[in-house]
Amino acid sequence: MTATAVFTRDEVASHCTDDSNWIIIDDKVYDVTKFARFHPGGKKILSSVAGADATTTFYDFHRQDVLLGMAAKYAIGAVADPPPAHKATVVLKPGELSQVPYAEATAFQGLPSAYYQQSHHRFRADLRKFFDEEVMPDAVAFDLAGKHPPLELWKQLGRRGMLACRIQAGPWLKDLVDTCGVTLPGGITPEEFDCFHELIAHEEFCRLGVPGYCDGLGAGFVIGLPPVLQFGSPELATRVGREVLLGDKRIALAISGPEAGSDVASLACTATKTACGGFYVVNGLKKWITNGHFADYFVTAVRTGGAGVGGISLLLVERGEGLETKAIKTSYSASAGTALVTYDDVRVPVGNLLGAENRGFQCIMHNFNHERWYIVAGANRASRLVVEECYKWGFQRKVFGKPLIEQPVIRNKLAEMTSLVEGVQAWLEAVTHQMQHMTHAEQAKHLAGPIALLKLFCTRSANTVMDQSCQIFGGRAITQTGMGRVVEQFQRSSKFAAILGGSEEIMADLGVRQAMRGFPQARFSPSSEASPPDGPQTTGIPPLTLNPKPQTLVRKP
Repeated sequence: MTATAVFTRDEVASHCTDDSNWIIIDDKVYDVTKFARFHPGGKKILSSVAGADATTTFYDFHRQDVLLGMAAKYAIGAVADPPPAHKATVVLKPGELSQVPYAEATAFQGLPSAYYQQSHHRFRADLRKFFDEEVMPDAVAFDLAGKHPPLELWKQLGRRGMLACRIQAGPWLKDLVDTCGVTLPGGITPEEFDCFHELIAHEEFCRLGVPGYCDGLGAGFVIGLPPVLQFGSPELATRVGREVLLGDKRIALAISGPEAGSDVASLACTATKTACGGFYVVNGLKKWITNGHFADYFVTAVRTGGAGVGGISLLLVERGEGLETKAIKTSYSASAGTALVTYDDVRVPVGNLLGAENRGFQCIMHNFNHERWYIVAGANRASRLVVEECYKWGFQRKVFGKPLIEQPVIRNKLAEMTSLVEGVQAWLEAVTHQMQHMTHAEQAKHLAGPIALLKLFCTRSANTVMDQSCQIFGGRAITQTGMGRVVEQFQRSSKFAAILGGSEEIMADLGVRQAMRGFPQARFSPSSEASPPDGPQTTGIPPLTLNPKPQTLVRKP
């Protein structure tokens, strides 16, 4: 008997005993006779639906992905009269986008947008199909087991150009295509690649519902490689850039130490030149280093001079003698490879200096705005997935004789969560558009404050999404497996974005202080009833002339 066989409902009904138990779920027929004794919920529940359509009962207890995984081996055919299209369960093919309201950014659910072109739609579809086919089948199990994403997957991502699309536009992208033979997702060219393609790449990497495993796929790489590309020597940038972008080697950013945390000016990790002047000898500790447990390279902040930021340098340290990493247990999966990095007389060639000696702090600050923008992209996509889960659960879950979403209090929670996620998305896309048409110097001047406040808004919104989704899912929201798996993962990991890249308190203060810097000598008028004078009114702030060409990052001399 093959899975292509077709059975009538009467034929299925004839297999209604413990010795021959067939059931219908959606349009498929399953023989669960042998499986019954292994069923986690016991044999009786399968006996109660033997020979019948068990679709409603199945979805009372299980996620749809169970049918795509373990249950697939028990499928023996299809039912002759499947449910009509308007009643059939929607099963997305690899690469297809969700039809659930607000599950995707509105531009990808058929609404017009000034930001996205056809290349962006092709790009997202290609990424989505790859992740659905190559990543998701193992992601949940690997995340639960704390396994790191395998190196072979990194190489796949690299050779498909997916790693490169998470790094700001620059000459390295064209080099990868022209020299290494990489084809970018969706068939886009390096010249087409813009900030919105990068935004989409971050979103697709972060929409899997397994935050630890998602971060294991390159959270350290996204912030660790840019300093090498921008401030390393041409030879170093080319060699290491190709190794990492192709997925052959992995990299992490090692700034924070246990002695100072985010107070970079007080870091204690030291680098002393040897008498021959050819090496730095590095000693110290770095903590909370994402991807550090399996990284091959560490972009490391070290003290080469006096106290404060003026004595900090940035070195590219390769894993080798004297460098050890130990896993740190955090509130999400060990798949992220969060590590304590120990440097014990590690010799680093002076050619691995990034930027100038004692000018490392400037190199670190150079990418802070982009890092925070990337955090917003990933965090809000994770929030959006949770909102989608809540909508689906609201329709699927039956309480007091009707769907959960029929309860006004549930609809109120969904309204709040939806409004926040869409609000963050709108601001994020506006900032992304501005980034696309501004030089790095213009971004540093005009977007540091808005990006800080956007990150604050995003993480505060995520906190509300976390809280409300837990109330909607109830006990399932605190259960690691099953229907509430995504929400449970989110409530353990949503605070990461509120801390990394600058805490909420620092983001709030930075955003307002940046606004204060350009504040005009504005005063309240003598009377709120006073009529404005004739003629055009100005704020006294000169308008910014935006660059019509796509923003491309250049290497710093």
